[in-house]
Amino acid sequence: MSNSMNLLDQIRQRLDSLNKSERKVAEVILRDPKSATRLSIAALAQASTVSEPTVNRFCRNFDTAGYPDFKIQLAQSLAGGMPYVSRNVEQDDSTEEYTDKIFTATIAALDSSRKGVNPALVTQAVDYLIQAKQIAFFGLGASGPVAMDAQHKFFRFNLPVTAYDDVLMMRMVAAAARTGDVLVVISYTGRTRELVEIARIGRESGATVIGITAEGSPLAQECTVLLAAPTPEDTDVYMPMTSRIVQLTLLDVLATGVTLRRGVDFHTHLKKIKDSLQATRYPTE
Repeated sequence: MSNSMNLLDQIRQRLDSLNKSERKVAEVILRDPKSATRLSIAALAQASTVSEPTVNRFCRNFDTAGYPDFKIQLAQSLAGGMPYVSRNVEQDDSTEEYTDKIFTATIAALDSSRKGVNPALVTQAVDYLIQAKQIAFFGLGASGPVAMDAQHKFFRFNLPVTAYDDVLMMRMVAAAARTGDVLVVISYTGRTRELVEIARIGRESGATVIGITAEGSPLAQECTVLLAAPTPEDTDVYMPMTSRIVQLTLLDVLATGVTLRRGVDFHTHLKKIKDSLQATRYPTE
């Protein structure tokens, strides 16, 4: 495998395309990859309720020479950092267990996003934002508060900045957009039909569309610049708080890039805004 450090990510990403038997193997590995590195092929087959030849076929699907080679690359993947693993909260989890699972999943999501972020695309997005005539942030559902948070960050840059979580308003803003306007579309799945169409309308109107969404999604195809956010969560089970934290972090990266590009002279303006809040706070002791 050309990129063995990404083996766990590849298993997760290809989970839906595996046949029923091979998916059983994948799910056992993703539940506890560290333990999987210690299992014999017979033990893994038994834990997955499949045959040993099925385990071998599964390994060859990921360009490994066989089960021993697969285990080596799995161990290397674990050594490369915090992987995405399937750590769903179970009904009988103790407070300690579900607390640890949630923190671990969030750390893993941020680590994976950190490794996957493309600095050239961040630079390109910052280029568009720094030159924007106006910026609009779009987000539906759980991404709506993220769009509002982005408005709070970016209004400090002396640019007209708005945020919307209403489909009809987004559609009208996209239709009225002009060349030089930037629309930042935030979506966990990138598969919401309305947002995909809104991004297309914005592009047709001449706007630049920056997407913070899943790579390979329908929305990603409509974006001028894509900052891919990983999607490990099952939104049918619980609200995607982890993805929201990744989205917020990517927006912090963009806001920081704009601040640095504005130069040292702009820091006086930011300090003036911060100082204006001093009268609203009790002094520190």
